[in-house]
Amino acid sequence: MDYRIKEPKRPEKRNGRKNRYYGKVILLCVMIGFCILALIEIIYGQEKLRLEQERIALEERNAETLQALEKVQDDSNSVNAAQGTPGNTSSEQAEITNLTTAGTAAPETAADGTAQQNAGGNSDASQQGADGNSDAAQQSADGNDDAEPEEEHAMQIVFLGDSILDSTREYDGVAYLISKNCDAKVYNLSMGGTTAALLDGESRDYNNWDSRCLLGVVKAITGEIDTQIFDNYKAGELMKICDFSKTDYFVIEYGINDFLSKVPTSLYMENGEKRNMHAMYTYGGALEEAIGDLRNAFPDAKILLVAPHYCQFFNGQTFVGDGYSLDYGYGTLIEYARACGYVYDQHREDNVLLYNAFEVSGIDAYTADDYLEDGIHLTSEGRRKYAEDLSRKIMKDFYPEE
Repeated sequence: MDYRIKEPKRPEKRNGRKNRYYGKVILLCVMIGFCILALIEIIYGQEKLRLEQERIALEERNAETLQALEKVQDDSNSVNAAQGTPGNTSSEQAEITNLTTAGTAAPETAADGTAQQNAGGNSDASQQGADGNSDAAQQSADGNDDAEPEEEHAMQIVFLGDSILDSTREYDGVAYLISKNCDAKVYNLSMGGTTAALLDGESRDYNNWDSRCLLGVVKAITGEIDTQIFDNYKAGELMKICDFSKTDYFVIEYGINDFLSKVPTSLYMENGEKRNMHAMYTYGGALEEAIGDLRNAFPDAKILLVAPHYCQFFNGQTFVGDGYSLDYGYGTLIEYARACGYVYDQHREDNVLLYNAFEVSGIDAYTADDYLEDGIHLTSEGRRKYAEDLSRKIMKDFYPEE
């Protein structure tokens, strides 16, 4: 029997191996962590890129839609000019054209090729065009010497807006439906793709003005800028024949393109600091400026502000957010609607009304499939609902209860 004391095994090597094992595990965890962070950064960057591409695509879609509409008008009117006859011969179509082109008996004329006469709006000839009452202006509009008497209407409404009002002008367009509901002569000066505010790079110098935003339309109406920038647009045609002094309501509808173009909602930030820019380059500031100009020029007219409605935004077929969630840096779309409401609160005693389309129109996530054709623009049913709401607002104000 061996009574020698056996020397115990030394654990150092095993402990060393264990320490190296744990070190490798920790290193692996750190590497996995870095990989996760890198993956998150890549996903975040791709999402920002998708959102930016969606914004650009929407702007291009608005521009393409406007160009297509203008081309159709140009082609149709070129044929009419060659034949020497109006494009619409039926009494029903004549009525539609009448209401959608400022309530005159004239057929639509091509936006292209119409010379801008006395763009400053101060000459006698320009004034006759604005009044729409001179014999020469009426004969030119009608295309003959035997112009029919102008139809009488209960009120006159001028629409200032973007493609929500501009994309469909006849049959079931918002402005057309309101003209029928309210027995109103309408002048639809809306232009697709436009914002309320000036964009970066656009001059606010009246002598070099180049923007067709809300402020550009208002400055043209009040004679502060040259109207030549509206040549080839329906708005430019209607400016020449509208007597704005007879307007009962100016309807101002903007906000969605301001949101997509990353226009700040206000001159002031959440922390109370002031942005280093002119108020004209903000959504709320542009609304304020437009109200001030219209009130000074037409004190008897009322101004109806229309806040942007609920929208859904897509990158192709991929949903990227809606009016409550998508934020390009200056707030979600509902915050633009609330900025519009804030401007209204400051001027509710100045003949200013508000239609908060975002929160009271009934257009929301549950009804979007019925009321929105691409997440933004209104379907036929959406336009009918929208027009009915606005018509009730106008009629209730125009005919107040005794």
